[in-house]
Amino acid sequence: MCGIVGYVGEQQARDVVIEGLRRLEYRGYDSAGIALIGTADGVLSTDKRAGKLTNLEKAIEEHPLPPATTGIGHTRWATHGAPNDVNAHPHLGAHGRVAVVHNGIIENFARLRDELERAGHELLSETDTEITAHLLETEVESGHDLTTAMQRTCRRLEGAFTLVAIDAEDPSRVVAARRNSPLVVGIGEGENFIGSDVAAFIEHTREALELGQDQVVTITREGVAVTDFDGNEAEGRRYHVDWDLAAAEKGGFDWFMRKEIFEQPRAIADALLGRHDEDGQLQLDEVRISDGELRDIDKIIIVGCGTANYAGLVAKYAIEHWTRIPCEVELAHEFRYRDPILTRNTLVVAISQSGETADTLMAIRHAVTQRAKVLAICNTNGSTIPRESDAVIYTHAGPEIGVASTKGFLTQLIACYLLGLYLAQVRGNKYGDEIAALVRELAQMPDKVQAVLDQAETIYGLAERFQDARSVLFLGRHAGFPVALEGALKLKELAYIHAEGFAAGELKHGPIALIEEGLPVFCVVPPRGRDQLHDKMISAIQEVRARGALTIVLAEEDDPEVAPYADVLIGLPTVPTLLQPVVATVPLQLFACELATRMGHDVDQPRNLAKSVTVE
Repeated sequence: MCGIVGYVGEQQARDVVIEGLRRLEYRGYDSAGIALIGTADGVLSTDKRAGKLTNLEKAIEEHPLPPATTGIGHTRWATHGAPNDVNAHPHLGAHGRVAVVHNGIIENFARLRDELERAGHELLSETDTEITAHLLETEVESGHDLTTAMQRTCRRLEGAFTLVAIDAEDPSRVVAARRNSPLVVGIGEGENFIGSDVAAFIEHTREALELGQDQVVTITREGVAVTDFDGNEAEGRRYHVDWDLAAAEKGGFDWFMRKEIFEQPRAIADALLGRHDEDGQLQLDEVRISDGELRDIDKIIIVGCGTANYAGLVAKYAIEHWTRIPCEVELAHEFRYRDPILTRNTLVVAISQSGETADTLMAIRHAVTQRAKVLAICNTNGSTIPRESDAVIYTHAGPEIGVASTKGFLTQLIACYLLGLYLAQVRGNKYGDEIAALVRELAQMPDKVQAVLDQAETIYGLAERFQDARSVLFLGRHAGFPVALEGALKLKELAYIHAEGFAAGELKHGPIALIEEGLPVFCVVPPRGRDQLHDKMISAIQEVRARGALTIVLAEEDDPEVAPYADVLIGLPTVPTLLQPVVATVPLQLFACELATRMGHDVDQPRNLAKSVTVE
């Protein structure tokens, strides 16, 4: 889940690489490094520092690197080896001719390391990356060019990896390879780029090339060449990035996360664009599953991790209600290990913001081997999971830089609702006017979310009130239960305090023992249209309040039955029960962001986390 940048062109590579790393630092910030080939002397120069990118920037200001127009850079989320200067990337070959940066894990590194050490190589770091630098350098010193050396080296590697390398004796090229790990090429004029995602080069070009599995790409000033690991010519797919530099900037907000929270009305509107044909029928992005096959689906399994898993839990309520198809929700990293029962009539729905989540990718590959159908819900055009799926619904949220997902989650919910309604349409579970009415409700969600955002200052005051809290609980029922889980996750990610979400009906089965005087408890109350659920949630509020909890109640505005039991009442716009998670999540996002800010934490880059988990 590291960030990688490569550049060859006419600009100063140092500036291009550092700026690219700044845009990719959300992918990892344990260390950062850069390698350049000097234009005057052809010498390979490197610098790398533990900690955030600012440490590297300070170092190269104090000790400038020579001018160069070819370079690579890396910002790290540590897997093999502690996050220190020695383990930071780039890593060099034995004689300092080749420099390599890497994302992923080389699974057979121990055997390769032993082989190199027996051959007399001295390895300085604890990383699996350094062995690839030594292997590559051995290949180029035997007479192969860097592209051929990369192909030959990759054939020896096992695992998931992106590798990017330069050779001091050939400054005309940067060579990269990918297997089960993200990599994209930026197409410029007289210059070309490599990045973990398009944010690395969006300042310079919006033309991109997506690469396939087990491919090697060589970029020069003149162009781009793609091969497979065996050296056969291959092709990538060109596409245009539909967001620009401004979308990746903070726009006056203190945090990317806060900006992304406030972008949610626009993101939801974008996620709903173009979902109808001229006859009013729902249509999705890419569906390579026939209507007949969809009508034969007899089970749906939704897989995802973290926030994506919670989106799946909401989806279960909606999809089962609208389609009457049994729906299961699984953590992607557990899915294939329990030997799930899959058939040709099973639909596996994979939810991943990046489209590169390793656990989810492995889950869908298992599903494919069992001949199940796979549909991806994803925000990243051209990423691996959509490419390997039979269908995809893109969430169109735009870049999400904050590590803790906000607009990514809400647009995943929208995509899940669209999937449920699409299945109901194809299978005839609902009449056209019923589907149209629900789509009209969805179309109102941007305004409903904006109404919640208009209460931001009130929620910020709540964060100030509870900034010394060491524990916060969240309760919900029905579709409000996943909201409680998501609210707790946001606090854990950002504020580093104990936070748990519970199904309110579970209180009496154990969790009520946690309630003590003054404990903040967020309570998500279903709309009054679901009287039984509504009343049972009020009973749960009374139970915790009687034991001294401070209740922060999220309920429909003007709900007279809730007010007497709320220490703090946050009014939500009136929406159908199944859509309530879209509006109920927003106050919890605002609370977590503001609480973490008041506690002095880095909201965009919480400790030990990175945006995309690209290793299992």
